[in-house]
Amino acid sequence: MRNGSHLGIWGILLAVVLLVGGNATEAAAQAVTLKGASQFADDHSFNQAMLKFAERVQKYYGKPVNFVLHRNRELGLEKDYFAYMSQGLSVDYAVVAPSHMATFSKMATLMDMPFLFRDIDHWSKVLATGEKLAPIAEDVLKKADVMLIGYGGGGVRNIVGKKPVRNMAELKGLPIRVMGAPIQTRMFQAITAAPTVIAYDEVYNAVQTGVIQAGENESPGWSQMKWHEVAPEISLTQHAITIRPLCFSGKTFRKLPKDLQEAILKAGRDGAAHGRKWERDADDKILEKMKAEGKIRIHPFTERVKLLELAAPVKMAFAKEIGADQVLVGIDSVK
Repeated sequence: MRNGSHLGIWGILLAVVLLVGGNATEAAAQAVTLKGASQFADDHSFNQAMLKFAERVQKYYGKPVNFVLHRNRELGLEKDYFAYMSQGLSVDYAVVAPSHMATFSKMATLMDMPFLFRDIDHWSKVLATGEKLAPIAEDVLKKADVMLIGYGGGGVRNIVGKKPVRNMAELKGLPIRVMGAPIQTRMFQAITAAPTVIAYDEVYNAVQTGVIQAGENESPGWSQMKWHEVAPEISLTQHAITIRPLCFSGKTFRKLPKDLQEAILKAGRDGAAHGRKWERDADDKILEKMKAEGKIRIHPFTERVKLLELAAPVKMAFAKEIGADQVLVGIDSVK
């Protein structure tokens, strides 16, 4: 009898262990893990956007979600993150420049076009809702299976030169370095400059040796590359204000519970808004700090209306080429 009662007790204990273990396994399965990726550390706007996104998902969802953000190129570069999200592998969310979406969606390149926005206020209004960019988001989702759940960015690109460029007369024929995308060359030709494509890490030497007189970039970019040492005149053309979408893998999204999906979409807007503010503040702080230290001189561009006028037909021609002319009309309509 004693042996029988012992066996009975062990049987009950085993059943309890299995039951508890089963519940624990079920609970663990319910705690979703989402993986993000960045080329940068947490003092960068991209990371700030993603950290705020994670925080807000937790708040809106109200159940456990594990967020793992791989920083400092641990999982490669932005172009890799986009490919991973498209495949549903390794990366679930990341901030990615539109240029890395171009392989899948030509429409996405509209977001990188110079003079897309009249000014910072126009940029801010368009990105706050993202409504006018919805056709691009639909195209990216259809062709790459990656969702655009918010729009970060905010870096303002200006002319960084050896001499001030304050008006159309000073801009005319200016030898300036531009990025390799054809629209960049077309646009700077349209506004009467003399653009040339030069590798990013060769700009300093090209200015120093007189091959070019200027480059164009955001404050974090030109300050990091020390262009101001050879080109200390910053002319506020504000010819581009960046859009950096916060992306999420469509394949991952469809596997998630509906209430978590809703939390992700809501949190995406919050995270992107935080990233925009962070980037705008960081951009301005660099200008103010370097001006105060006497490393740069800042010049307003007095004929921006003329720049926008010259850019308009080039913008529309490019938008038609990539099937985004109605998107451009929608963006222009925002007052």
